Amino acid sequence: MVQPRNASTVVLLRPDDKGGFDILLTRRPESMRFLGGFYVFPGGTVHRGDFSPAMLARCCNLDGARARQILGGHHDADEAIGHWVAVARELFEEVGILLAVGESGEAFIPIDAAARQRVEVKRQALVKQELDFADFLVSESLYCDLAQAVYFDHWVTPDMYSMRFDTRFYVATLPPKQTPLLRSEEVTDSLWIKPAQALARMNRRDFPILPPTTTVLSELSRIPTWERLRERFGLE
Repeated sequence: MVQPRNASTVVLLRPDDKGGFDILLTRRPESMRFLGGFYVFPGGTVHRGDFSPAMLARCCNLDGARARQILGGHHDADEAIGHWVAVARELFEEVGILLAVGESGEAFIPIDAAARQRVEVKRQALVKQELDFADFLVSESLYCDLAQAVYFDHWVTPDMYSMRFDTRFYVATLPPKQTPLLRSEEVTDSLWIKPAQALARMNRRDFPILPPTTTVLSELSRIPTWERLRERFGLE
């Protein structure tokens, strides 16, 4: 039996103008070994760098003891924090969204085109492993704001798969004045869609999705409004 690797994934949410909400789905490149060509939520493996001393020093608004408790005590405190960091790092790598605050606690907002371009260049360097996430945050005087990601579920890939993941699921609200990339090195397409609309497309050849993505979509489709969604997950 293949031992599953620790992973984190995040459902990015935004309110619409009718009191409802949309979620972000991304399509993986066909060439990817695991779920290549499928629509998924942003996410990936938890790396040791996600809970290195340097990375932990750039985190705020969640301590290790609380993170360990939320995850059911299955990890030590530092590794538990690493699951939240993996959410933030993967979201940035895949679609360019930063769950971060400045050194004074202010929300990260890319001020102008030059700032956006500078951050994008660093994102690309991060994907190429020419820069690590902690060093990126230091270079931009930012902290990873762990409170922006809210844990809600846990899935393990079935034994039948040759690649298996022990995955923690989170939700996060799209930060103000940030826009996800339409595509990147790990994403061939991304789209905002309502959960019920995504489920309605699941049998189409051009919209391949599998559990647990479909299971999460089904749960979210039963939440009728943005306010109810915020109440359900304790979102700000």
